[in-house]
Amino acid sequence: MAKSLQDLLNEQSAVELLRNAQTGSYIYPVVPADFGNWINEQKAWRNAAVLYDQSHHMDQVFLSGSDAINLISDTAINSVANFAVDMAKQYVPVSSTGAVVGDGILFRESEDEFTYVGRAPVTNWLMYHAEKGGYKNLDLQVDRRSPSRPYGDAVNRELFRFQIQGPAAWDVINKLNGSEVEQLKFFRMAHMNIDGLKVRTLRHGMAGAPGLEIYGPYEHHARVRNAIVEAGAEFGLLPVGSRAYATNTLESGWIPSPLPGIYSGEGERGYREWLGADSYEATAPLAGSFISDNIEDYYVNPWEIGYGSFVKFDHDFIGRDALEAIDKDKQRRKVTLEWNTDDLKEILDSPLNVEGPNYKFFDLPLANYGASNYDQVTDADGNVVGVSMFTGYTANERRGLSLATVNADVPEGAELTVTWGEPNGGSKKLSVETHEQKEVRAIVSPVPYSTVARESYQGGWRTQYA
Repeated sequence: MAKSLQDLLNEQSAVELLRNAQTGSYIYPVVPADFGNWINEQKAWRNAAVLYDQSHHMDQVFLSGSDAINLISDTAINSVANFAVDMAKQYVPVSSTGAVVGDGILFRESEDEFTYVGRAPVTNWLMYHAEKGGYKNLDLQVDRRSPSRPYGDAVNRELFRFQIQGPAAWDVINKLNGSEVEQLKFFRMAHMNIDGLKVRTLRHGMAGAPGLEIYGPYEHHARVRNAIVEAGAEFGLLPVGSRAYATNTLESGWIPSPLPGIYSGEGERGYREWLGADSYEATAPLAGSFISDNIEDYYVNPWEIGYGSFVKFDHDFIGRDALEAIDKDKQRRKVTLEWNTDDLKEILDSPLNVEGPNYKFFDLPLANYGASNYDQVTDADGNVVGVSMFTGYTANERRGLSLATVNADVPEGAELTVTWGEPNGGSKKLSVETHEQKEVRAIVSPVPYSTVARESYQGGWRTQYA
C-alpha cells in the first residue's frame, strides 16, 4: 500500500492522480453557507460593511525561536531585511525549479515569534524544511484547518480570526473600541479593545476599503463575534457566509489555489517521499478543461500570478537560481476575464433543457469544482494563450468573472475563449457529473476588476505586474 505521495506517483502520473481524486468538492468548513442571502452579503462589502469569519478554513503554523527567521528566509522569495515586529507579509515559497508552492500571510508577533496563516501546501512545506533543515533553535506547532465535514463533532481552534471590511468598516471598528483606532499602514499590526478584551489587529483591505483582521484566543470567538455584529448593525454590517466569502477575490484579484509545483524533479523527491499518501498534495482534485500529460504545465511562477514584486535576490532561498534565470517580461500575466453574458446564460439555462445540451453545472456564486482549477483559454486562431484559474459570479458587477494568467502579448480588451467543462464527458472526480463542454467568449479586463479595489488597494499581489 502506498505510504507517500511519491509511492502514488510511482504507480500513476500526477495528472491522472489529481484529475480523478476522490475527495469531493473543496468546502469552507464550519461557517454557515449564508446568514441571509449571498447576494446581499456580496453587496454589503461594497456598500456598507461585512464580517468575515476566517477562523476555520486555514491552517495556522506557530514558529518560535531564533532560527524561525532563518527558516523563513531560506524558503521565501520575500526579503526579511525589513521584516519588523508587528508587521505581516504575503509569504511565498517556491520549489527548486521556481514553481510557486503556495502563499499565505506571515505575522511577526515578536522578535522570535511568527504565525503563518494559509493553505496546507505551505504548512507542509514549512514542516518539512523545519524538520530537515538542521535548525537547532526552532519550535514549530501546527493548528490544522477545521474538518470539512465534522458531522456534528466538536470543532476547536487555537485562535479566532475575523475581518471587518467595507466602506463603513472603520465606523464599526471605532465604535467597538470606544475611541478612534489609528489607521496604520497596510499589513501593520496593533491592538484594539472589543467588549473588554484586548485583541490583536492587522490592517487589511480585502473589500477595497480600510479594514482590520482581528484575532485572539478561540475561547473568545462567540463573545467577539456577537460584539461585532451588535456594533455593526447601525452601519449595515452583515456577517458573510462561506458561500459568498470566497467570491470577494473575483473582485480583488487574488488567485487562491494554484497547483503546488512539487510533483516533478529530483529537487523535491525527498519532499514527495515525506508527504503522506493522504496529504493535501496527494488528494486535492485538479479540475478544468486544460489538459496536459506534463504536470509542469500546471505550475506557475511568481510573475504569472502577481507575486513578482515580492521576489528579492538579497538572500539565498530555495529556487533562487531558477527565478534568476527567468525573463520576467516574457511571462504570462494575471488578468480578469469578463465572461460573455449570453454564453453564461446558456450554461445557467442548461439544467432546464430536457433535451440538452448538458453543460458542466455552474454553481452560484462560486463555480469552482476542484481544489485547483485550470480552464483552457484560447485566442481567435485556437491557440492556447492562458488558463482560467478561479471562476464565479459577483452581484456587485452582475457579471461572471474568472481570474486567469495569459500570455504577455495578449492586450487588455482582447476577446478570448474559455472552454468550460472537462473533455470526454468529464473526469472521475466526485464533483463532476457527465456533461458537455461549452466555449465562452471572455474579454481581457483589469485586475483587480473592481474600480474601487484598483484605486484603493495597496500595490502587490493584486496588481498585474508589480
